[in-house]
Amino acid sequence: MRRRELPTEFQSTAPLRLDFAGAWTDVPPFSAREGGAVVNAAIGLRAHVRLTLGGTGGLLRLVSEELGETLECANAGGLEPGGKLALLKGAVRMFPVLGGFTLTTRCDAPPGSGLGSSGALGVALVAALARARQDRLAERDLADQAWQVETVEAGIPGGKQDQYAAALGGFQKLTFRDPDVGVEPLTLDAAFAEALQRHTLLCYTNTTRVSGKTIARVMQAYEDGDRDVAGALRALREIAERMADALRAADLARVGALLADNWAQQLALDAGMRTADMARLEQAVAAAGGMGGKAAGAGAGGCMFFIARDATAAADAARDVGATVLPVAWASEGARAW
Repeated sequence: MRRRELPTEFQSTAPLRLDFAGAWTDVPPFSAREGGAVVNAAIGLRAHVRLTLGGTGGLLRLVSEELGETLECANAGGLEPGGKLALLKGAVRMFPVLGGFTLTTRCDAPPGSGLGSSGALGVALVAALARARQDRLAERDLADQAWQVETVEAGIPGGKQDQYAAALGGFQKLTFRDPDVGVEPLTLDAAFAEALQRHTLLCYTNTTRVSGKTIARVMQAYEDGDRDVAGALRALREIAERMADALRAADLARVGALLADNWAQQLALDAGMRTADMARLEQAVAAAGGMGGKAAGAGAGGCMFFIARDATAAADAARDVGATVLPVAWASEGARAW
């Protein structure tokens, strides 16, 4: 009987997300001390990973197509923390693979988009590497391990909402009381989900941002007892609760208004989250019938998204001020590997 050949290539993919409300409250120390709540939705833009086993002399090759960077080293001992391709290196350190290989990543969204791309990429990395090791991880374990890769191994501060959105897919209300994460799937009326998709406008400001510094600055202010920051974080948590209710009730206008409320509280955390380009984009979309919007992720660049009465007219207005309009489609499927 012929021996079955073992696979030499593994692939995985995980969705990015829109954070409708409550982001920042999933980040320590707030999530540990007071507990947070986030409402988000997985979208059709995805992170992709391909792992190809084999290589001359056990050479390890890491390739980030989205960043245009490549790193080669003779063995896993050369994968030191930090520096170039920290996320990829951290994933390989946590989930080592014997022998040489090429690990390639790409993302459907621009770098620094604010759409949770690093979290989704971490989930896809863990999914591919675990499959190569013949490990089977449940969705929660996949999310938790990916968070460990990003925050501990790669040293990038942040909460867990991105990883859970990528692992689970769909609309979720997530609650956080470290180390526990509560998962409550939100089932939207089918007609409303279609309408919400049709009226949601996603715009890239054409400016890449790095969220880690902003997150560290805000949470240090909370740690230092800044009352304004603490009050804004508590307000964001409350807005997430109301956003979940608005989505369940299929109330489009309320969703738009809550996006605006959430954005106001984000700016109370750090006014630097709104750049001049973002302010021009907000004004243009509002003049074209926007019902409310916010930065995706930490702001200070990246993407913004809006609820607009006429998304086509709002998209034209956004392009007129230099923004790039990205496609919006809800993704019911979370991470998968094959």
